[in-house]
Amino acid sequence: MKPNSILFGMSFAVAANLAVAAEPAPVIEVTAGTPSNGAQSSLSEQLVSLERKLDARNRAQVNVQRQLDELQNEVNELRGITELHTYQLSQVLDRQRELYQELDRRVSEALKPANQTSATIIDPRDSAGKVNYSNNLTENEAYDRAVNMVLKDKRYDQAIPEFEAFNKRYPNSSYSANAHYWLGQLLFNKGELAKARQEFDVVVNNYPDSSKRSDAMLKLAMVEQKENNQNKAIAVYKKLIAEYPNSSAAKLAQPRLNSIKP
Repeated sequence: MKPNSILFGMSFAVAANLAVAAEPAPVIEVTAGTPSNGAQSSLSEQLVSLERKLDARNRAQVNVQRQLDELQNEVNELRGITELHTYQLSQVLDRQRELYQELDRRVSEALKPANQTSATIIDPRDSAGKVNYSNNLTENEAYDRAVNMVLKDKRYDQAIPEFEAFNKRYPNSSYSANAHYWLGQLLFNKGELAKARQEFDVVVNNYPDSSKRSDAMLKLAMVEQKENNQNKAIAVYKKLIAEYPNSSAAKLAQPRLNSIKP
């Protein structure tokens, strides 16, 4: 009977083992607050990526700030250069203005009649500074050419067509009042009174703010006086004295007005 007992025991043992194997395996619960190794690795990678992005952003901001600083420095340099050029240009324009004032004075002296000291009709200290000067070099050169015909060359007859050409070519020039006046003066000295009257009329009627207007009025009255239009001469003299009482032209007009017999 022993073999059967052994066999029965072995069968029982196998059955017991099978029963134990069939039971479910124990489960270990993992708390939600403790990430797994894979989750920890993913989070670390995200942090590293975020740090890289922040670092790149900081570097970009530093580059932008550096570029802004460089641009600001360039703007400051340009501002300094502009201020220097503005100052130099101002000096050039002041010098040009002085030269034209001197030209204006010399033209007045050159056109003064030799036998009539009292015919001086301009005080350069009072009026020269009121002339506006052009920035057009071609216009300046044309005006210089006409003026130099009087000052340097003493070619008064040849200066007449030069001024006429200038007035025709540059009708809106800042020198127009002067050019018409000097043309009228040249014609007056030459004895062409009708043409001289036209030029002086242009100055009186078209350039009310010109420093030559009072002088042109004086010359208009002198033209009328020379042509024996005494009433017209008296009217222009009186108008000149009334409108420009303190001018050198008014001082010259008063004795002429007194000399006219009523």
